[in-house]
Amino acid sequence: MLATDSHSALRVPQRPAGLSDPRALLRDLFDTAVAAVSASHCLPPQLPPPPKGRTVVIGAGKAAAAMAQAVETHWQGELSGLVVTRYGHGAACRRIEVVEAAHPVPDEAGQRAAQRMVELVRGLTADDLVLCLISGGGSALLAAPAPGITLADKQAVNRALLKSGANIGEMNCVRKHLSALKGGRLALHCAPARVETLLISDIPGDDPTLIASGPTLPDATTCADALAVIAKYGIEVPANVRAHLESGAGETPKPGDARFDGHRSATLATAQQSLEAAAARARELGFEAHILSDSIEGESRDVALVHAAIARQVAQHGQPFRKPCVILSGGETTVTVRGSGRGGRNAEFLLALAVALDGLPGVHAIACDTDGIDGSEDNAGALLAPDTLTRASARGLSARAHLGNNDGYGFFAGLDDLIVTGPTRTNVNDFRAILIV
Repeated sequence: MLATDSHSALRVPQRPAGLSDPRALLRDLFDTAVAAVSASHCLPPQLPPPPKGRTVVIGAGKAAAAMAQAVETHWQGELSGLVVTRYGHGAACRRIEVVEAAHPVPDEAGQRAAQRMVELVRGLTADDLVLCLISGGGSALLAAPAPGITLADKQAVNRALLKSGANIGEMNCVRKHLSALKGGRLALHCAPARVETLLISDIPGDDPTLIASGPTLPDATTCADALAVIAKYGIEVPANVRAHLESGAGETPKPGDARFDGHRSATLATAQQSLEAAAARARELGFEAHILSDSIEGESRDVALVHAAIARQVAQHGQPFRKPCVILSGGETTVTVRGSGRGGRNAEFLLALAVALDGLPGVHAIACDTDGIDGSEDNAGALLAPDTLTRASARGLSARAHLGNNDGYGFFAGLDDLIVTGPTRTNVNDFRAILIV
């Protein structure tokens, strides 16, 4: 008879909460991740003290309206200003005007908002404060073409960049050098007022100069760098755009420029914070949780292959993690568009993951954009289960065919597996969770 003690007799393995409903668990983790990086949660502790003079709030991005609302709620003293956000991402503000404009391709509403921002900060004094609220999406929303560049030029270049497979750093390098405000130029319009920039990061690695193309921060990239991106991806640009870059007319103010002395920036929310919150929630529910990275880049379908290989190793060999567990990752993948289907990078990731896993038992996944919009669609992302391919086949849906057509949206819509949240009014990019049981 085996000996036991009073403690070992009580060690009964506990069934983690969530095993009975993996879909609900994965959605819970996504919602937890988004809540952790909301403006109402992370902005108030970073507010500066009121200045001697005026406080003018400006800003751009998918989270800009929510950030403005949080400022209004917690600010002590006089306040005015204007922020621009994506259509449908507005919030009720009383003292800060909220303008909505187009994303990811800029429109005239964004251009008018940018012009009005410049007018608002004109004539300020050294006693005044400009509080700049910046989040992902601001590059398109703050549309101020450089002299000699038209809005139509910027729209054409933007569309080509979005389809090229360029990463966000490369896209924003080009955008900075075709703009009158990005790459630090907006801050120059605020002089001699002090500029405090509060940021919600959608950039892998959280480089503040890349978030919304850094309108209030000096820029280390050059026109030559922008031309190199255009050449790398074979992007056709209008002759005046190429001339603008080749002449150096689009050069941005550089680090060390004394005109930025006394300014401050603070990053409020990052992908890492969202992943840590989701990991804590998973552990609370009884699962081991492992964060692979907060800054994964690359083609969505290639990233999916790596995730599939890790999930298979865990499921079949208990390496490098033991199941049941949750694997988390963030960052910003890209999609080189070759087909004509609908689908953002998260739907593409899940579709490629489904093909690679081929119905592997016990593996469930979610992939969503934390802003609630996967690319330009109306969904945040989608869910994947071991029976996804079986259900798809029963409905006449081919995962491989949809992947070849870049139609992740159509595939998961046909299975009722899209996740639709509406705008979350924050943005730290991709959230991925793979549950292995």
